[in-house]
Amino acid sequence: MRILITGGAGMVGSHCAEYFARKKYEVIVLDNLMRSKLFGYNKKSVEYNWNYLGKFKNIKRILGDVRNSRDVKKALGRGVDVVIHTAGQPGVPSSVRIPKEDFSINAFGTLNVLEAVRRICPQAIFIYTSTNKVYGENVDKIPLEELKKRYVYKGINGISEKMPTDLTGHTPYGVSKLVGDLYTQEYAHIYKMKTAVFRMSCIYGIRQFGFEDQGWVAWFIIANLFNKPITIYGNGKQVRDLLYVTDLVEAFEKFIKNNLKMGLFNIGGGPNNTFSLLEFLEELKRQTGKKTRVRFSNWRPSDQKVYISDISKIKKELNWQPKISPKEGMTRLIKWVKENEDYFS
Repeated sequence: MRILITGGAGMVGSHCAEYFARKKYEVIVLDNLMRSKLFGYNKKSVEYNWNYLGKFKNIKRILGDVRNSRDVKKALGRGVDVVIHTAGQPGVPSSVRIPKEDFSINAFGTLNVLEAVRRICPQAIFIYTSTNKVYGENVDKIPLEELKKRYVYKGINGISEKMPTDLTGHTPYGVSKLVGDLYTQEYAHIYKMKTAVFRMSCIYGIRQFGFEDQGWVAWFIIANLFNKPITIYGNGKQVRDLLYVTDLVEAFEKFIKNNLKMGLFNIGGGPNNTFSLLEFLEELKRQTGKKTRVRFSNWRPSDQKVYISDISKIKKELNWQPKISPKEGMTRLIKWVKENEDYFS
């Protein structure tokens, strides 16, 4: 089996590449290594993952951009069996700052890859990494109860795939990701390709280079360990469900092996794997013995107060469920950051 992973030097992409390479598949990774540039970081970041993947003889690395048709065709070569499209501009604040760049990467880049796959290897399975941000502020219409350290939903356990995506604010990031989400669905409907959309909640894990704009779990850990201040936008009671990255990759594999022709799934840790920001900081202090330097600021546009995935559909259709608890995942990430302090200190 030949698998192309776009954005393969990112946290999700590199774990996909490693997972399938260890299963002896032929893996092609396409990445432009521009994550640090997008977030104004003056050190290398995903280059670490790029070099890490170089130790696998069955991983071919191609430096290129999903917006460039020549680069995509080179990566596809004579054709592949699976495409896992993780390439993207992943930051909400940066999408507000650079909306045209955000659109070109997330929306046009996705369409460019889809169309190349349709023309070169239309039998290939296409997996798109979408986001809960496609639901935008519709999520905030759900009644909440405010507790001492978190908000909780009233009447539901989590957000299902039936949540509307229209008539609401999204931020440019939510819009651009929704465009790719819809195109992925449409290529299944009109061109009969096998595609899946995974609307991800908070995905985290080792080899994650978190910044304030994106990757908050890793960013909080990095800040705590190296005495950097963090800003919480809001009151810290906002809640997310956390999913360790290897659990996500296993869900991708289950779809690849499943007979479903098209899939649309909300995926995250679900109701049993949640933290508020305040609770996360408490657990972080417990594990590291250090208190994080925190300041509070105003809420950011379209920042959902609570997002918890209803994962009942993916559990049923793919026989999948999370394995790694947030506390265990934090322990792994803390250990990795300590071992690679030159990238963060």
